[in-house]
Amino acid sequence: MTTLNIVDYMLPLEDCRAAANEWKLALSDYIRLKKLIPTNFVFNISREHLEWMRAFKDYEDFCAAVGIYRDQVILVLYPMNNDGVKIDVKEYPYTFLTELDKDLKLQEIQEYTIVKNAILSKNLDKTEKDSDMAFPIANTPILNQDIAVEAIERWRNEGMDWFYKETGENKGNGIFTKFYVPTADLCLSDEGLAGITCSFGLRYNDIYGKMLVTLVFISFRADLQSTENAQTISNTYDWAKPCPPICRLPDDGVGCEF
Repeated sequence: MTTLNIVDYMLPLEDCRAAANEWKLALSDYIRLKKLIPTNFVFNISREHLEWMRAFKDYEDFCAAVGIYRDQVILVLYPMNNDGVKIDVKEYPYTFLTELDKDLKLQEIQEYTIVKNAILSKNLDKTEKDSDMAFPIANTPILNQDIAVEAIERWRNEGMDWFYKETGENKGNGIFTKFYVPTADLCLSDEGLAGITCSFGLRYNDIYGKMLVTLVFISFRADLQSTENAQTISNTYDWAKPCPPICRLPDDGVGCEF
């Protein structure tokens, strides 16, 4: 098995800019989009990419820009500072949209607590006894595995219909060019993280009143409670936000562009 050389999967800034522009040129061409994006393909983010990205893990968001490079769709990950402006470096990690080489096993572990209550009187007589199940509580919204799988399946089944609608009605102006990704979704502080598989997903947005494309991150950890290396949904904080329509700066100012 060939070891990934991170140098081979870093793209100079000028090539990132050219790839992003090539994607924008393709957005009104449904036939080309259909060839470029099989809806069962995914992005694989390697351990080496994650090591590079850990240097920026204290910032709130990453940006995942879509591009076309060597006639293939790519995802370019670049960090943003807390003002939403791209952090400039000479090159950025990228990954090709590609077919899965094996099945993905998604694992969601939920822990429950049984609380038993017993009340003794002042005379130490038992006067009451009951038990309750305490459901998991988190400080942040949890992306339920079923919801994530539903979004991925909807993309698989309806993604091309979504593209057809957008190219026909809006000439592609409503198709995503980038996604804002909460850094927490990437689990960069997890030392056991071996890689991430990233899939497009499709879900309804109440604010915009229509279906929007998102990214679902599935993290690969080496230390899950399984006899096999298992997969688990990792974006437990928020959904990746597509731009357009959810653009952070007026006209998505130059701070977020290559």
